[in-house]
Amino acid sequence: MSQRLTDDPPGYPRPREPLDRKTVLAIVAMGVAVIVIANDFTALSVALPAIEKDFHSELGTVQWTVNAYALVFGVLIVSGGRLADMFGRKRMFFVGTAIFALFSFLSGVAPSDLWLIAFRALMGIGGALMWPAILGMTYSALPPSRAGLAGGLILGAAGFGNAVGPLVGGLLTDLLSWRWIFLINVPIAAGAVAVTWVAIKQTEAPSERARLDYPGMATLSIGLVLLLLALDQASDWGWADVRVLALFAGSGILLVAFALIEGGSGAAALIPSDVISNRPFAAACLAVLLTSAVFFAALLYLPQLMTRVLGYSALQSGAGLLPMMATFAAVSFASGPLYERFHAKVVVSCGAAAIAAGIFVLSIADRGSSYLLLVPGMLVLGVGIGLFYAAVTTAAVTALDPSRTSLAGGIVYMFQIAGGSIGLGVNTAIVLAGSSLAAGIQTAFRVDTVLTLCALAVSLAAVGRRLERSNLSLSHQTHHRTIR
Repeated sequence: MSQRLTDDPPGYPRPREPLDRKTVLAIVAMGVAVIVIANDFTALSVALPAIEKDFHSELGTVQWTVNAYALVFGVLIVSGGRLADMFGRKRMFFVGTAIFALFSFLSGVAPSDLWLIAFRALMGIGGALMWPAILGMTYSALPPSRAGLAGGLILGAAGFGNAVGPLVGGLLTDLLSWRWIFLINVPIAAGAVAVTWVAIKQTEAPSERARLDYPGMATLSIGLVLLLLALDQASDWGWADVRVLALFAGSGILLVAFALIEGGSGAAALIPSDVISNRPFAAACLAVLLTSAVFFAALLYLPQLMTRVLGYSALQSGAGLLPMMATFAAVSFASGPLYERFHAKVVVSCGAAAIAAGIFVLSIADRGSSYLLLVPGMLVLGVGIGLFYAAVTTAAVTALDPSRTSLAGGIVYMFQIAGGSIGLGVNTAIVLAGSSLAAGIQTAFRVDTVLTLCALAVSLAAVGRRLERSNLSLSHQTHHRTIR
């Protein structure tokens, strides 16, 4: 019988188990691994102007150094979760880290913007194998009663990596070259592998083998690529251009085909029907999809605003993001105890409300604004991101059977990356259509505010479900399984 470690009503008593030394070491190992991935997302955001200059490229092109990685990551991460369940989470983590490190090195020596985009896309394969394995090992390492702590620790480590990313990226870009943003990943990845090798014990892979849904992966991947190309090129070719309309039509056909393929794939579907039909899980994924445009847009366009409007250097614009990123990290670590006390619906909804408020405040900034006027919005946005992502990840993962932790984590992150990639394409189209950079960012951030308010409505309506006492007792007994 399926066990659903889902949300309790406030005041429901749950036992809090102490953490032993092995569990602490496992969490440290996973935290180091998360920093490798998280740092890569934000360190590059402050280097885009330098990449654009070195390759004599344009913003719409170099943006794909972010989009290519995010798209491949988002599309393949569900398969990464399935592979982790099939062949062992530790084993797939090592494979993913090796791929990530190899193409990080090649990105660091890329001879052109097109080669850089290609290598970044291949880096996404490594990240897609790493992330669900990390989530699965972390939730397995902690007792079920501390699931909120697992989400807070992982997202806190991600927040720390995100926070230091712009500083590291800006420092390397100013003092050495943007290329070192990629090259530095190699020793960091090696360190993460070493700690994981010591702290996590690998078990035998399960005997059951499920085939991967290759047609579903292909239709979803190509469909999203066509959609992003349409959004990217619409500002240059025009929204009524036949090429743009053809890209939108092709994307729509492939995404509909994906839905039909999933319906007939049964247990082998990329997103199995019994998973997506779980109402709290589906609601969490939808909320993530709607909210993710905000984080991606803030990471890309706040540094652009600081660099091009305020005249900051790459290092200064990286440091300028600290109010948001440091708050994100700190609140993520605090969200675990908050989740255990107030539970999913309250924490997720408060996070979504804060994200909407923060991005709206930032949308007020214009060409004449100073940096100090950006700080309040970044602080509120950081609080919202820290609360929302840690809590919604735990709410989604614990809504499903514990045996599907890696798959659940992969699906949630697929929605985050897909939502962020599509949202970034929409934001870029809006910004490029504006009368100035500042005016375009204002409009884009206001659209993001509306999307986040929709996510808040979804969170209030459907995120979180009461946990049955019998399931809590049963799942508690299964905690001491060896981490896979």
